[in-house]
Amino acid sequence: MPGKLTLGYPSARTLRKSLPLVVLAVVVVALIALPLYSSAHASAFSINNSLQNAASLGLLALGVGLTMIIGEFDLSSLGVYAIGGMIAVKYGADFPVMGMLLALALAVVVGGVQGWIIARTEISSVPLTLGGYIILLGASHLVSNSQTLAYANYDVGMWLDGIFGFVLSPRIAIVLGIFVLTAAFMGWTQLGREIRAVGGDRRASRASGVQVDRIIVGIFIASAFLSALGGALFALSSAAAKPDLGLSPFIFAVTAVLLGGVSLAGGRGGAMGIVVGVVSLSLLETLFSLLGTPIYMVNVIRGALLLVVVVIEAPDLRRALITVRRAKSA
Repeated sequence: MPGKLTLGYPSARTLRKSLPLVVLAVVVVALIALPLYSSAHASAFSINNSLQNAASLGLLALGVGLTMIIGEFDLSSLGVYAIGGMIAVKYGADFPVMGMLLALALAVVVGGVQGWIIARTEISSVPLTLGGYIILLGASHLVSNSQTLAYANYDVGMWLDGIFGFVLSPRIAIVLGIFVLTAAFMGWTQLGREIRAVGGDRRASRASGVQVDRIIVGIFIASAFLSALGGALFALSSAAAKPDLGLSPFIFAVTAVLLGGVSLAGGRGGAMGIVVGVVSLSLLETLFSLLGTPIYMVNVIRGALLLVVVVIEAPDLRRALITVRRAKSA
């Protein structure tokens, strides 16, 4: 009808770009307004705990996110995260740096081997890295004799989690620094742009001269390196390492990555979006804890949030919305 004012629907891309910041803003407002609808309140201590949790799982999320940006998926990152902490604790009692270096060296080998196989054979990364996860889980049990390993050098953990600036700690600062450096690398270098290009269209990237195989190997090394570093820092700060951490850390990481704007199809996303997703989920868990929300309800809300992200990510979403709008106006 001529002259009729119609309201367009936002594109899926616009929704995906704005969703991480919207979720973060909603959670922050809910925490600030907490005394208005509950007897609890968010203190500097609770915010610090939330950021410590973000630091514990942030590097795992960053590693997974980088592989998703190139259109792959690294399931073994959880195994690297666990065994990284195990090696750092077992072999770093007297020299923490030595324990961490051993963990990182193993991670580079694991990531390099998996990345090389994927690049050379073009096999799906899902079954390959699932096998890697199972092997690493077994190796972690072997190293620890299926026991939780205690770390007697408490000074390391006290330093890593020592509070400064009200809510920060050295461990939080290290993780944030790595996110900033990764974001700068992805945004300001030619290689960073090529990494996204590989995820967007691998065949076209090869045709334009991009070293696709090297990028795939490099990203899987980076994923394993970051996961091992995150696991080592977490184990040293908590003064203990478990051979099996369960699936919760990985579920958190994947949800944060998707919430942070990384595309399921590859080629889109970045470190700053991932860190926003990680912080949002960590603050959300703090809010649930302060409200005394039952764990089953927490899982329901997490699942609903992940479902919203997946629906928005769906490539045919805009087409479906347009179809619905036309049907209503017919």
